[in-house]
Amino acid sequence: MLSVLFPFRRRWLSIVLIFTLWLSCQLFFTSCNPANLKTNAAQVSQWVTTTLGDPKTFNYAFNQEYPHVFLFTAEGLTTLNAMTGKIEPALAESWKISDDKKLIIFTLREGLKWSDGEPLTADDVIFTYQDIIFNPKIPTDWKDGLKIGSSGAFPKIRKIDNRRVEFSFPEPFSPFLYTTGGASTNSVAILPKHVLEGSLKSQDANGNPQFISTWGTGTNPAKIIVNGPYKIESYAPSQRVVFRRNPYYWRKDSQGNQLPYVERIVWQIIESTDTMILQFRSGGLDTVLVTPENFSLLKREEKRGKFTIYNGGPDFSTLFISFNLNKGRRNGQPLINPIKSRWFNTLAFWRSVAHAINRKAILTNVYRGIGTLQDSPIETQSPFYTPLRKDVKVYDYNPEKAKELLLNAGFKYNARNELLDADGNRVRFTMLTNVENKTRVTMGAQIKQDLSKIGIQVDFNPITFNTLTDKLTNTLDWESYIGGFAGGPEPHDGANVWTPDGGLHVFNQKPLPGREPLIGREVPDWEAEIGRLYIKAAQEFDQQKRKEIYAETQRLAQEYLPFVYLVNPLSLAAVRDRLQNVKFSALGSQRGALWNKYEIKVAQ
Repeated sequence: MLSVLFPFRRRWLSIVLIFTLWLSCQLFFTSCNPANLKTNAAQVSQWVTTTLGDPKTFNYAFNQEYPHVFLFTAEGLTTLNAMTGKIEPALAESWKISDDKKLIIFTLREGLKWSDGEPLTADDVIFTYQDIIFNPKIPTDWKDGLKIGSSGAFPKIRKIDNRRVEFSFPEPFSPFLYTTGGASTNSVAILPKHVLEGSLKSQDANGNPQFISTWGTGTNPAKIIVNGPYKIESYAPSQRVVFRRNPYYWRKDSQGNQLPYVERIVWQIIESTDTMILQFRSGGLDTVLVTPENFSLLKREEKRGKFTIYNGGPDFSTLFISFNLNKGRRNGQPLINPIKSRWFNTLAFWRSVAHAINRKAILTNVYRGIGTLQDSPIETQSPFYTPLRKDVKVYDYNPEKAKELLLNAGFKYNARNELLDADGNRVRFTMLTNVENKTRVTMGAQIKQDLSKIGIQVDFNPITFNTLTDKLTNTLDWESYIGGFAGGPEPHDGANVWTPDGGLHVFNQKPLPGREPLIGREVPDWEAEIGRLYIKAAQEFDQQKRKEIYAETQRLAQEYLPFVYLVNPLSLAAVRDRLQNVKFSALGSQRGALWNKYEIKVAQ
């Protein structure tokens, strides 16, 4: 019996095996068909963009980088229209300003919700301002943009009802609407009280509010509650951040359809601009910022690659070399070698460096002529920019003038044409920049060569962006660096750079809260005066008068040179033609993230 059954069983197993192999082959060839390669993720509408490095935080109150995830996730009471340059309603549908300019009442839109479906009300606005920004225990840079007058007082905030909030000011404060623009102006966005309130009431082992360590990049994205067009779906370090459409976002189109149109945005983390361009050319990216190095290549491929290069005009950013002017000591040790600190705090030294840098060569060789020379902390597209006047210093390339300035200041040259100070010390310092930025690395090599022509030895050391940021804002142990700031049409956006106690006053930085104090930090008169002028300009509502005040800050900045400004490039981006409704602009903070992302459609 068994001998009869076994042969039958073998034949049955053979049939099953043959059928299984046939089915596997069918599945294999079906899956390999390009027409059928669409995974569930690929079937939804999406576009893919890129950034150079990993996000540093998911808590917008502590953001100090650009670009950042909040370009996709965070909104404030107002927003900046990048095409008109006007502040427009966002979470607030309207506002009313009193005749004496000391009172503003915002009315929120009806039915606002957070990404978890919970109501967004005036309580969230009160929480964001009163419990976070005005809280002395919370070290957020948002404070700098809201300090009013010489006293640095904050506005008072009062809830009228669930949809109305009143802000009252001790004096007129003209930039306030701009400071409420959320990610569109790199300023205050509203945060969820129902999720974060508990972290302000509890403390960590050091007695600090838990909020300070809440929503770090290790947080489960599902717990990050937002009010912008997208929420964070996932984060894979050194790979990508994926954003998913916020189903409760408040915007709708003219037909009443929920915005945004695109379901998903993938933010690829690519730590090399060269690799970015390779991926864009191969079709792996839908948008990429265009640099001077790759402009010609991409322009030739524009038609074949089915993309368009958009020109937003001169970029709203500044690019510079700066020296550490901080004379402070920490734990008994000076931040900067006292010998070098004397050089850095000698005005003739800064000016000689400015004359020694061949900015036109940088514009030609590094930027391929795609930009302009920069001689102002206020960008040329800003309505508050003042064309250069006779009393504003401009530092044209002049190595002989640079040497003359140094010799008159007591420096001297040895037989090898090396620059020495009055005590015979060789003039040599380290210059940093972020290694991920190829343009700055190339620029640094030229600046090193330029300064060698006047006898200065520069030890150029490109380092990672995270390490550089830590040195500039935390440890403060740096000598010089090539850096830049993203800006906008409102000069008060730079208050945290120019006020002596500002969080980005990098050239003479006050220590961060919780860090060891500095002994001996000095604020010279010109530095304090620029800070006072920023306060004065914020009190003025007449645009022409504000422009005149900022013109004086421009004059002082060029007179005393805390930043040696270099080149202002054009704002360029390459965008696949399959992305529709693109309105590219250099204005605002969004640029490569496309400021009107909620209107973007993807052609099938």
